[in-house]
Amino acid sequence: MLNLFTSRRPDPATSRRHFLMQVGGLAGLGVTLPAMLHQQAVHGADSTAQDNVNCILVWTRGGTSHHDTLDPKPAAKAEIRGEFAAIDTALPGVQFTDQVPLLAQHADRFAVVRNLNSRNGAHGTADAIMMSGWPINPAATYPCYGSVVAKEHGERDNMPPFIQVGKDVDRQFFGGTAGYLGVGYNPFEIHADPQDPKFSVRDLSLPNGVRMQDVELRREALKAIDRFQRNLSRQPAALGVLDRHYENAFKLVTSPATQQAFDLTRENDQMRDAYGRTTFGQSCLLARRLIEAGTRFVTVGCGEGQLGGPWDTHRDNFNILRKLLPPFDRGLSTLLVDLQQRGLLESTLVVWLTDFGRTPTINQAAGRDHWATAGIAVFAGAGTPAGTIVGATDATGGHSLGREYYPSDIAATIYTKLGIPLETTHVMGNGRPMRLCEGSSIKELMS
Repeated sequence: MLNLFTSRRPDPATSRRHFLMQVGGLAGLGVTLPAMLHQQAVHGADSTAQDNVNCILVWTRGGTSHHDTLDPKPAAKAEIRGEFAAIDTALPGVQFTDQVPLLAQHADRFAVVRNLNSRNGAHGTADAIMMSGWPINPAATYPCYGSVVAKEHGERDNMPPFIQVGKDVDRQFFGGTAGYLGVGYNPFEIHADPQDPKFSVRDLSLPNGVRMQDVELRREALKAIDRFQRNLSRQPAALGVLDRHYENAFKLVTSPATQQAFDLTRENDQMRDAYGRTTFGQSCLLARRLIEAGTRFVTVGCGEGQLGGPWDTHRDNFNILRKLLPPFDRGLSTLLVDLQQRGLLESTLVVWLTDFGRTPTINQAAGRDHWATAGIAVFAGAGTPAGTIVGATDATGGHSLGREYYPSDIAATIYTKLGIPLETTHVMGNGRPMRLCEGSSIKELMS
């Protein structure tokens, strides 16, 4: 598999890339991880700043109904109220629907934003807007929160700084990606199902027939090639960057601590059952393990193909949500409790976002359609005042009463809590300076 010789004079960059692509288990890393590590090395990401900052973003792709979860309207007409009953929560005078009893029980652990105007009502654009805080711009793709964190805070403990669990982020408008920051800050994606008994992360696993000793031998061969090429090259600085780049790739694959972070079998059955034996539940558990191991930002996707159906409930809204909400309720509430019991919640921001809200009036197909002017967001940890309800909607849940917040304000709140100044400026490849955020932090969520 490994070809050390060529008839042509070796090129420093291509030969190293060719070598890495032939290390067996590192082949999968050739798509995402080496680019990420190289970009971080080139830009000198600061691995010492804000070492205690973490974030888990839960993304319910498709647009979760606010009426049928955390902003019910029990006094409204049946065509608005819907089929679910409202139940009391741990907060006096605050009600959720009966489909999220665990979140109701633990409502004093998190904050709910009920006056969110997403300013968009389309899929695809929603993933880009809600995960960056910026409207769609044909001249530039804005980076998502995780990519900004990866650039500003860098890697820690040999773990990728930004990991996405699941495939449920719409890439049509490059949502959830690094945008103008460059592909090196894209998420390290895990597409395997954590609920699968054979779950493994392909990019971190050696293929059949390749032993760890083989990887070490090829690593030594690479060093020999480096010494030879260093004498031929006129770009020693560039070679130094590549050295660090490949060294980090080897560390990620060969580190026992890294391998353990992705190994859910190290969790006892009681903990795995608490999260729920579902794709979403086990994804939340994996996110906690990744944060513990050193990853700074984890996106947990929950959308089409998970938990029995999509969140885009134009038809049969209530029957679909009866399948979707109980496992989601269990997974998210257990994540919050688990983080708090482990002393991680104060240093880990947990955010639940979705595309937009859904229409107050139920349509003829027993569904709710897209609705941009009212929706919800959930924040917990990192100094967020627990048990806070921010804002309110009118009697039909169609519009905010008084002040409303926007995606740019969600972004400002996330960045502020993660220790990234809002006046931070990045430079695009064409030299154009780009301001990080133009929103304002949601004051009710700041301690």
